[in-house]
Amino acid sequence: MSSVTGRAVQVPAAGGAFEIVQREFPEPGPGHVRIRVEACGVCHSDAITKFGVFPGIAYPRVPGHEVAGVLDAVAADVPLFKPGQRVGLGWHGGHCNYCAPCRRGDFILCENGQISGVSFDGGYADYVIAPANALALIPDDLAEVDAAPLMCAGVTTFNSLRNSGARPGDTVAILGIGGLGHLAVQFAAKSGYRTVAIARGQDKAPLARQLGAHIYIDSTTQDPAAELQKLGGAKVILSTLTNAEALAAAVNGLGPNGKLVIVGVPDKPFEVNAGTLIMGSRSIAGWPSGTGMDSEDTLNFSAQTGVRPLIETYPLERAAEAFDRMMSGKARFRVVLKTGA
Repeated sequence: MSSVTGRAVQVPAAGGAFEIVQREFPEPGPGHVRIRVEACGVCHSDAITKFGVFPGIAYPRVPGHEVAGVLDAVAADVPLFKPGQRVGLGWHGGHCNYCAPCRRGDFILCENGQISGVSFDGGYADYVIAPANALALIPDDLAEVDAAPLMCAGVTTFNSLRNSGARPGDTVAILGIGGLGHLAVQFAAKSGYRTVAIARGQDKAPLARQLGAHIYIDSTTQDPAAELQKLGGAKVILSTLTNAEALAAAVNGLGPNGKLVIVGVPDKPFEVNAGTLIMGSRSIAGWPSGTGMDSEDTLNFSAQTGVRPLIETYPLERAAEAFDRMMSGKARFRVVLKTGA
């Protein structure tokens, strides 16, 4: 092994403009690998690095936590992975193995966990160096541009649904058909749930049905909670929205023992009637992303069932434009950088 040089799109300081630089990517240290990046999704959470949302980010920093590529170098103490394997790297950037959550096997809640593209340089680059315990193997029949968004948007929705308590045949509603929601609808339908898609406008109905939704609710002309109650109430409502009012109103659409699972951060705090929760044994929960193994399950399920993100691609050198496109909310539906390697 030896160091290699390549491009990186870094943020020089919080709020600074993206800049393309040449960097040296050294041999990976113990427990680490070097990935030759083929594609990297542009996620809204990349704004954390771009604008310094989290405290303590060391700049300059390269964003990117939806990485798909090929292993270029592997440390001698890493037993599973080999150069040449296709791998993905997601939001979960490794765990310590020794804190209380890790000792219980709950690696995503590691007290010392790292975030790709925040704690260390991410995938807006030709190469990325990452902890081996964060990786997922990519199946051969899944293209790199499709695999990349599944490393965050995909695993977040797939993992939250499969851990929600819903069983095949249960009514599962997806709030919002955007970057997360359009994948959630596919995962819900392919998992055997009676899938309800909720979004604004009748123009989204054909897309919802194309993605697999059995029922579409237009929140501009219908009351989503009332419509869900006509169906017997939802076992699970998965919210990908940022609108706090719409999120709060959805609670009334839950059936007995129903659960509202939040994966999209609302724009402000919201209020719910505790009586609604108590009398129906209903609950509200948040869900984080997932570990490398969770991502690998997501990739395999997607390859087997035909779940794919709808994407717009940009070359690496147009990362700033790609980021702005994502932040505009107009992308349909995930933006992906290609290195051209």
